[in-house]
Amino acid sequence: MSLIRFLAWRTAGALALVFAVASGAMLLAQLAPGDFATSQREMDPEFVKAERHRLGLDQPVGVRYARWAGRLLTLDFGDSLQYQQPVGALVRERAANTAVLAATALVVATVVGIPCGIVTGSRRGALAAILRAGSLVLLSVPPLIGSLVLLTMAAATGWLPVSGMGGPRHLVVPTMALAFPVAATLERLQAQSIAEALQRPSALAARARGVPAWRVVWRHAWRQSLGPLLGLYGVIAGSLFSGSFAVEVVTSWPGLGELMRQALLMRDTDLVAGCAAAGAAFLAAGVLASDVAHALCDPRIVLDGTTRA
Repeated sequence: MSLIRFLAWRTAGALALVFAVASGAMLLAQLAPGDFATSQREMDPEFVKAERHRLGLDQPVGVRYARWAGRLLTLDFGDSLQYQQPVGALVRERAANTAVLAATALVVATVVGIPCGIVTGSRRGALAAILRAGSLVLLSVPPLIGSLVLLTMAAATGWLPVSGMGGPRHLVVPTMALAFPVAATLERLQAQSIAEALQRPSALAARARGVPAWRVVWRHAWRQSLGPLLGLYGVIAGSLFSGSFAVEVVTSWPGLGELMRQALLMRDTDLVAGCAAAGAAFLAAGVLASDVAHALCDPRIVLDGTTRA
């Protein structure tokens, strides 16, 4: 399969994923008890009835979904009932905030996780054991708990802001909460991959020729270990960019996760679907980039997913 055909198929699959996720979010939000009118403070039955009729919330779910899907064909995600603004504009603004946070966390996780994985996968001793133990601890701590611990430390010391979005100092707490578990994941993946690469004939032959151990690791094994790592790196990056709900909510970071929380609380169905579509788009883009990078990095991989003998 040619690269162009491969990209076309994967892009079509990504678009289908985004539509499916957005549709699922829209339907679930509509089927959930209550709606935007009943979530208001005004509890007068006549007011609620008139508001539901004005907003079209008294129509059947199928009719409302069909109307939303028809608008989506023209890339119109509707208007937010809560903010009285187009959903597309709101999502783009919050997606940019999430992208800043996710990109920073990804850089930190990569800079920390990859070198640590090379050390733990190619060496033995106290340092490797400490790094392995640290990564296991970080993997076992949920992002919510990590965020709360970091917020508590920041509040107790007063060294860092505990919430909101401002200067670079406001990035530190949510970035660490997102980056540490990802760094631990990358360390485990890199360690396993490079350990396997060091057992391949090319690495063993280099050792037998007297090539220094560090050169075998960095010039031979690491290059060969990139294929499996790239196969998951895009998925990890896409997950970060799709927004970490817990971290954004706890740290009050104005990203997609916080916007989704507000939309769910107010039963703002169009906004819920828009946030879900943006998150799915980030994830789909990450998976697509990972597949392409993996295929180009490892020549044994045929783009239809099989391997040459």
